[in-house]
Amino acid sequence: MTGHLITTPFGARTTAAEVLDGVDLTGERALVTGAASGIGRETARVLAAAGAEVTIGVRGPAAGGRAAEEISPANGPGTVRAAPLDLADQGSVRAFVDAWRGPLHILVLNAGVMASPLQRTKEGWETQFATNHLGHFALATGLHGALAAARGARVVAVSSVGHVNGDVLFDDINFERHPYDPWAAYSQSKTANVLFAVEASRRWASDLIAVNALNPGRITSTRLGRHIGDISHSPASFDPSSTDVSWKNIEQGAATSVLLAASPLTEGVTGRYFEDCAEAGPHQPGVRRGVAAHALDAHRAARLWRISRDMLAATA
Repeated sequence: MTGHLITTPFGARTTAAEVLDGVDLTGERALVTGAASGIGRETARVLAAAGAEVTIGVRGPAAGGRAAEEISPANGPGTVRAAPLDLADQGSVRAFVDAWRGPLHILVLNAGVMASPLQRTKEGWETQFATNHLGHFALATGLHGALAAARGARVVAVSSVGHVNGDVLFDDINFERHPYDPWAAYSQSKTANVLFAVEASRRWASDLIAVNALNPGRITSTRLGRHIGDISHSPASFDPSSTDVSWKNIEQGAATSVLLAASPLTEGVTGRYFEDCAEAGPHQPGVRRGVAAHALDAHRAARLWRISRDMLAATA
């Protein structure tokens, strides 16, 4: 992150629909993960309303089918379809990638789990890292050819302000030796989302693929917090009295994702971290905003890419 920070006319209270007002995405193809509900669903809805052909990757076919039907535009060129995709299951990710045909203009890596009890995938991977990072890493790298074919594709990684709480635990990513802490695991996975954007933007620049990460804000009424229970079980800074993190409804929470996915204002922007529809400044101690230095570190980003590639290779 160098030079001046990128700003837009939009802010924390802007809705996703307002960001794409007047934007025509006819002829573009988009994929949004975790779009059966929450900000993923709103992201998919707004992209389709602007004319895009949208695929939503969902674990539950029934819920996905209902969501696709409900958010497909009544009129206009945009469409929405659902396809099975379980990011914690590498077989599911490979099947999705193998079935994809044609270019992909927009990829929104939105799905995620937060502060879940210790669970492991069949490979033995800690589930938050496996879902929030490795599943999306496998999906994005698997679809690299489709993204490159679009000649100007955009990849959006939905991270969180929670990334400021911790770096990737490189010597014990799966919490095999360290005591498991659900928030430490969540922070690790969200830092990984930003590091992915940093390294992918470097590796894929020649393919004209822009890759950015974002903090959507603290969103009310989504399933992401289903493992938290009472608010007292989450960090104190998540309390509604905090003025640091922007609390938003779903329509506002999807705005920064849509800005990076399709707005002309961010065309050509890559390797950045946004919040409240603008590029975030450096994180300051004691403040729940900004981007942590450990999440933008190029050496960490390259190291995580190699580790992720090797972990996936072991499952092939």
